[in-house]
Amino acid sequence: MSGWFTLFTNGRYILNGEIVDDHLVISDESGLILKREGYIGGEAVDLDDNIIAPGFLELHSNGAKGFHFTQFEDDKSYGAKIDKIAEYYTTQGVTGFWATVPTVKSEEFQKILPSLRPREIPNSASLLGAHTEGPFLHPSKKGAHNAALFQECSTSPANIYGSTNLSTSVKLATIAPELSNSASLIKDLTSYGIRATMGHSTATYSEGLAGLKAGATGVTHTLNAMPPLLSRDPGLAGLVSLPWNNPASPYYTIIPDGEHLHPQTVSLLYRANPKKAILVTDSIELASMPDGTYPGHSQIPFEQTKKGTRATIAGTDTLIGGCITLQQGVRNVMEWTGCELAEAVCTVTENVAGFMGIDGQGGRGILREGRRADLAVLNEAGEVLQTWVSGTKVWDKEEEIASREADGEARG
Repeated sequence: MSGWFTLFTNGRYILNGEIVDDHLVISDESGLILKREGYIGGEAVDLDDNIIAPGFLELHSNGAKGFHFTQFEDDKSYGAKIDKIAEYYTTQGVTGFWATVPTVKSEEFQKILPSLRPREIPNSASLLGAHTEGPFLHPSKKGAHNAALFQECSTSPANIYGSTNLSTSVKLATIAPELSNSASLIKDLTSYGIRATMGHSTATYSEGLAGLKAGATGVTHTLNAMPPLLSRDPGLAGLVSLPWNNPASPYYTIIPDGEHLHPQTVSLLYRANPKKAILVTDSIELASMPDGTYPGHSQIPFEQTKKGTRATIAGTDTLIGGCITLQQGVRNVMEWTGCELAEAVCTVTENVAGFMGIDGQGGRGILREGRRADLAVLNEAGEVLQTWVSGTKVWDKEEEIASREADGEARG
């Protein structure tokens, strides 16, 4: 780009759950957002009355486009597959992601996790680390996990994940807080700066409170793989609207695909505490693949069937993950809850960055001065039109359509 900054004009941007009618200025040199006054010249980008959002953050994804994060052969090929999925994410407005590794053998965790250390990927979404979903889960709430691989919370996480990986790759871990010694495990994990979130659990409300007091700050795919919200026994889901700060209410993730939760349940959960609600896809490798039956992998050694937005172990009704994109999740929440676009966008940007502690200076997820210029340009319906990473445009819907049409004409 010409000049040392870029000025976005004729548009609006999202901040704090509201649409601000103003321009946005980003540095071509640092890739950061600048203050909005005092700039003349530079490169001007006409937004045609569209809306700038922070780049979406994919907190809970097991894979997509035919690649599952447990499918490890060697460092080189695995890294290349990560790069490929990072490039794909930009077509969905995603500029940063955590790779979820569900319950596998300890030796597999220790093979995979070194390749999931945070890193920048040129012209693609950034790899922000790993989410270890297991093996400290309750057997009766295993979902699609292999309960034979679950571990007691007295087992050192260093023995499961590898001590170096605890301080480098692992950024989020799901724990069942009712398990013996879970409080000690949560404290151990959080001492490394890892966020602890509670899920795949039979925990009561009181056991969930104990988990929060031990240092957990999240709830994993709320109401999935946990007891229902009952009138006199609210369980983990009852924590989402805690009215006091000792402990504070947790952030909580929601899978808005219409398969894991009824749309009205999504609405109820979102409305309980919008500032702490986080949308996740819980996507698997079947996301963005044609319908059909596919082979399993380290987590699920069975054939898997995809039909529309539903993915199950073949021949069963056991859900094995999601098949929608994050931008579809945003649009679903708008439709099901009646919330505005800016409010829905916060569930995949500002709320995620706040939960993971990456929203400060030089950070992500919020369009404030000094933060990274990771952007998603949206229309009023929430469709992603462009994606920018650190101040550089890396994907454009119109350009992709034109390229496909040109390629089709050339082939014809």
